[in-house]
Amino acid sequence: MASYERFAEVYDALMTDIPYDEYVEWVKAYAPSSEYPTLLDIGCGTGILTALLDNAGYQVSGVDLSEEMLMIASARFAAANKSIPLIAMPMEQLEGFYELDVAIIPIDAINYVREEQAVVETLQRIYNSLRQGGQLFFDVHSLYKMDEIFLDSPFTYDDEEIAYVWHTEQGKEAHSVYHYMTFFAQTTNGLYERFDEEHYQRTFVPEQYEIWLRSIGFSEVHMTADWSTEAPQEDSERIFIRAVK
Repeated sequence: MASYERFAEVYDALMTDIPYDEYVEWVKAYAPSSEYPTLLDIGCGTGILTALLDNAGYQVSGVDLSEEMLMIASARFAAANKSIPLIAMPMEQLEGFYELDVAIIPIDAINYVREEQAVVETLQRIYNSLRQGGQLFFDVHSLYKMDEIFLDSPFTYDDEEIAYVWHTEQGKEAHSVYHYMTFFAQTTNGLYERFDEEHYQRTFVPEQYEIWLRSIGFSEVHMTADWSTEAPQEDSERIFIRAVK
């Protein structure tokens, strides 16, 4: 399965199509940053979005399963003269945070939590970490993306410095996918080094996320799709969920 050790090195180059600024605007629209609210970035990866949220006026901390990702994030923050706490921690074991104003699980990070009980545990622990009135923002792959788009592989990418061939296979559970990626990364001597990654993701019907959130105690649950204010449709690819404690 995913080690992230080498994947962390190429992650930023592969995420250039993600409109991180729009994610910041989504959070700011419902959780204004004028009073320097506390925000936890769960699954923060290499810290691109974390840094943008810090710039936007949030008091940010980050957690991620991958120490390799966090090392890159730490170097990014140091270069920008930022002091942002980072902790290596699986999201389903989240602990040590209290009275947060905002928590986010961005860029389908929660889809790496494959077991239903682990997803519920993640949401419960976030609920426990939020203040009353605090908000959770996260996004997930839609059923359409998981069941149709992802399975239309292989996919390829090449920008001369990094190339990959990406194959997919339907997972064991409903709405799950195995990702098999072979990377070729240019080294300092101009040659290419190959490494392989295997990732596994699973999603659930949007209504299931709402059932879980409300059963945990969230009082409001709002859903939109594809970086818009529109409700999810059958061909939506990414579902955005905001829940209020």
